[in-house]
Order: sequence, then C-alpha cells, then structure tokens
Amino acid sequence: MLTRRHFAGGGLLLAGAGLRAARADAGVMEIRMLSDEDGSHVGFDPVGLLLQPGQTVRWICVANYHTTTAYHPDNDHHALRIPREAKPWASGVLVPGETFEVTLTVEGVYDYFCVPHEHAGMVGRLIVGKPTGPGSLPFDWFKGRAEGRTWQDVPPEARAVFPSKEEIMARKRIPAKGF
Repeated sequence: MLTRRHFAGGGLLLAGAGLRAARADAGVMEIRMLSDEDGSHVGFDPVGLLLQPGQTVRWICVANYHTTTAYHPDNDHHALRIPREAKPWASGVLVPGETFEVTLTVEGVYDYFCVPHEHAGMVGRLIVGKPTGPGSLPFDWFKGRAEGRTWQDVPPEARAVFPSKEEIMARKRIPAKGF
C-alpha cells in the first residue's frame, strides 16, 4: 500500500469545494473531508465506496481540519477493521487544500475514521473487491480474544454512520448525509 500527502494551492481548494466525490482519473477515487461552517456537522463524502484491488483513494480536505486513519491497533490501539494483510494508514492532520492518498491492493473491508471527529461520527467504509476480513465482522468480534484485549471499541456514534456492506456492494457509492 502506497501513501502520499500533498498540499494544493488555493485553486484546488476552490475547485475541490464544488466537486462531488468522483473518479479523478483512471484508478483514483476521491473522498471529500467536509464540515459545516461552525464544525458541528462533519463527514466524509462519500461515506461508502466500492473499489477494485490496486485503486487509489485520495482524500481532499475541503473544510476544517481532519485526518483519515485506518481502524487498526497500530493507530492508538483501535480495533482491527481492515484486512490483516493490509498496511494501516494515518494521514496526520490535513488542512483545507491538502490531500492524502492510499493505494489499496488487498481485498476486503476497510473502515477508517477522523481522529478529532470520530465521536461525531466522521467515519467511512471502503470495500476493495469482496467484503471480507475483520471489517466485515461485527464490531465486537475481537472481544474475549487475547489479541484484542487492549483494543478500543468503535464508538456508538461512529457505528451508526457506517453504511452496510450490502448497500455498498449494491450501490457502489454511498453519499454522505446532510451535505
């Protein structure tokens, strides 16, 4: 899995503000990181996306400050919600105009969150190929297992936002609500 972080000038910020998440070029899918003016409503758009192995995801920070962070024990002991063979990512804080990219090669479900806004429900779900792996299991699948004894639960506010695997497989792209 490859990752890149970029800063784009004001022109991209203005252009990005009007973009719908869409295919930017062959193999690259864009997800906008959004916020209303006072920061009380935040989210990823789309919140759910179907990809093929080898596709790149580009997150674009449109407003406020955000991260894109894989649910993985390497990321502050969060529960494992990406394929075991996949490399976890953590963008660090992005400000408007900055982007972060990940190329996903391992099939499965990838759940991710924004560090400062996880409890506000700023989460997303990617399915690469087939809906398999830890992200396809119930949120508490690791309870009672030695490997998961130090893992953090996905908060209820975040659980409520994730689109279902079935919805993503059927619709391929699930837009964020309220933006």
